[in-house]
Amino acid sequence: MRTMIKRNLKLYFRDKATVFFSMLSVVIIFALYIFFIGDSISSGLQFLPHPNRLMRAWMLAGMLASASLTTSLGAYGIMINDRENKTIKDFYSSPISRRQIAGGYIATGFIISIIMSIFTLIFGEIYLGMAGGAVLDPELLLKLLPVIALSAFASSAIASFTVSFLKSNTAFSAASTVVGTLIGFLVGAYIPIGSLPDNVQWLVKYFPCAHSAVLYRQLLMEPAINENFTQQSSVVLRKCKEALGIVFVYNGKTAPAWVSVVVLLVTGVVFYSLAVLVLTRKQNEI
Repeated sequence: MRTMIKRNLKLYFRDKATVFFSMLSVVIIFALYIFFIGDSISSGLQFLPHPNRLMRAWMLAGMLASASLTTSLGAYGIMINDRENKTIKDFYSSPISRRQIAGGYIATGFIISIIMSIFTLIFGEIYLGMAGGAVLDPELLLKLLPVIALSAFASSAIASFTVSFLKSNTAFSAASTVVGTLIGFLVGAYIPIGSLPDNVQWLVKYFPCAHSAVLYRQLLMEPAINENFTQQSSVVLRKCKEALGIVFVYNGKTAPAWVSVVVLLVTGVVFYSLAVLVLTRKQNEI
C-alpha cells in the first residue's frame, strides 16, 4: 500500500492543473475577502479597535476548512482516472488485496489534505504578516496541527465516500465543481453565519466540515479577540462569536469545542467505513 500511496502522490503533484483547481475554493475565498466582503463585514465592527485583524483571521479559518475538503477531493481524481483508463485492473491482478488498494487511494486523499492545508496556513501567515497583522506564535501554530489532521480526517472521508460512486472524469468534474462552489457557503467562509437565514444557519451547523471552521476560528481568532474585546461586555463578545461562527449555538446552548471534535471523529470513521465498503464491493464486481 505504501508504494500505491507514493505513486498517487507523485501523480497528484505532477499535474499542476489538478493542484490549482483543488485549491480554487481557497483562492475564491481569499479574492472575495480582499475585493468584496472584507470591508463590508469590517465596517459593521468599527466599534472595535482592530476589526481588520479579527476578520483576516476569520477568513484564514474559512480557507483552511475549505481546503481540507477540496484538496482531498482533487486527490481522488487519480482513482477516477485509473478506473476510466482501466489501469485499476492491473492493480487487481497484483498480489495486493483489494482492500489495500482502496486504502491506498483513501490514504492519499488524507495525506494530500494535510499537506495542502499546511500550505494554506503558510500562505495565510505570509498574508497576515504583509497586511500588518500579528503573525501567529509557534505555540498556537502547534495547536493548529491536530485540528488540521482532524479536519483532513473528516473531509477526506466525506470526499472518498462521494467519489466511490463516480465512474468517469465527467462525473467527477461535475461533482468537484458543485463541491467547490458550495463549500464556502457550507463552512460559513463567504458570509458570516449570523447573516444567513435561520434555515440556512441550521444547514451550516449540521455540516461536519463547518465544525472544522469552528475549531480553526477559535484558535486563529483568539489573539484578535483578546485585542478587540477587552473593553467590551461579555454580551457583545458572545453575540459576535455567534454571528461569526466562532461558536455554534443549539437550542440556546453554546456547544463546547469537544462537540466539534467528536463530530469530526465520528464523521471520519463512518464515511471512511462506508467508502471502503462501497469501493471493495465495486472492485469485486469488476
